[in-house]
Order: sequence, then structure tokens, then C-alpha cells
Amino acid sequence: MHTRFERSGPLTELASYPQWAQDMVGDCEDTRRRVLGHEIWARMIALELDEPSTHNFMAGLWPFIERFPSYMALNLLKTRYGRSPGDDMARRWLVRNIRVEQNHAEYWLNWAEGAGVSRDDLLHKPAPAGTDGLYRWCEEISEQGTLAAGMVATNYAIEGATGDWSHMIYESEKYRESFAPEVRASSLRWLHLHAAYDDTHPWEALEIVCTLMGTRPAPADVAHLRECIERSYMCMILLGDRCIRTHHELPLLREVAA
Repeated sequence: MHTRFERSGPLTELASYPQWAQDMVGDCEDTRRRVLGHEIWARMIALELDEPSTHNFMAGLWPFIERFPSYMALNLLKTRYGRSPGDDMARRWLVRNIRVEQNHAEYWLNWAEGAGVSRDDLLHKPAPAGTDGLYRWCEEISEQGTLAAGMVATNYAIEGATGDWSHMIYESEKYRESFAPEVRASSLRWLHLHAAYDDTHPWEALEIVCTLMGTRPAPADVAHLRECIERSYMCMILLGDRCIRTHHELPLLREVAA
């Protein structure tokens, strides 16, 4: 039996959500910390990310960035107006935020260009081998999963973690000032936006998921949502590993060459 959830506390406080959701978020916290503690962010902030790794990052994430509105559209197709409060809430939110996302691909291209990666590389060349796990997973769960699973994997897990690492990088004065003054604002627009609006986006997605699931969902359904969150985080970790692999391979290659 579905027991309706209606949030009564603040949007951005975990205690405002059902106990199952609090437990789910807590169970995934260690993996989320691995995303945010990944070596790639520290290297980027310290301006120690080499050219191959910067290219891998910008080009490897590009398919995900470019397709993100499509994942939301696939989830939108699962809604039916008037079927449930959760459906109606998801429908309104997805329609509104698909429009918000429409310019973000262009902002990513501007960031890449400012970081020394050409627009042509991203638009016309294949992404680096081994960087496709994240966008393939998002496409799979958004197309084949439930509405709750699709949103928890993309709009909650990935947008939430992305907002956090974007904030870390954007808050670095050293990183911001590494861009020429004449292109700084346009190059950093993607980071600025995601460091700002992603503060609330994942919480709004979590509220929708809880509204869809109710206060007492089946344990198996909760376990599946937790697995979706964990997989999203792991895809981000593995993508980061692939992007900086050159940092660990180059010293070995030089040693072998010597």
C-alpha cells in the first residue's frame, strides 16, 4: 500500500525526508565522498592537470553533458498527468529544467576552449576510449528504469555530486585566474551555474523520488534505488580514473624509454 509523502521540513535538510531515504543517502555517503575526493579535482585546482588529462576530461564528459537533457526527456515520457502527485511533480520539474539545460552544452564547449581543448575535438572526434560508462549508464537507466530510478541516478546522484565538485573548482581563485581575463567569464559560466543552482536541484529530485515512492516503499525497491545511486557515483569515479591515467602512465613510459 502506498503511503503518501509530503515534505514538511526544509528542502535541503535530510531530516525532512522519510527514514528510508535518510538511510539510503547515508548508505551511499562513502562512495559519494570518493567522488568528491578524487585526485582529478585537486590536480585541476592546483593547475597540475596535464594536457592529455584535461583533454580526456573535457572530451570524455562531453557526450554526457550533451545528452543530459535527453535523459530528462526519457524520464518525462514515463510520467502521466493526474496519475499521482509524484507524477505531476516530476512532470512540472522535468519540463521546467529541460529548458534550463538547453544552453549548458554550449557553456561546456566554452570551458573546454578556455582550458585549451578545441571545440572541433569535442564536436567531431570520438570521446577517449573508456570514458563512455557514465553516459551509457544514464541512458540505460533513464530509458529502461522506473521514473524514480531514472531521476535518483541522474538528477539526484550525478547532479548532486557535480554541484559539489563544481563548487570546489569555481571557488579556487587560482583556478579562475588561470583563464585569460577576456574569456574568463564565458569559460567559467558552466562551472558557475552548476556550483550555484545544483545546490537545490538534487534536493528537489530527492523530494520527487520520495513523493513517488511514499513513506513505506518495499525494501527491494529501496535497495534498487540505492544501487542506482552507487552505480552513478562509481561511473563518475571510473571516469575520473580514466581521465588522469596519463599522470600515472607517463613517468613509467619515460622510465621504459630511458
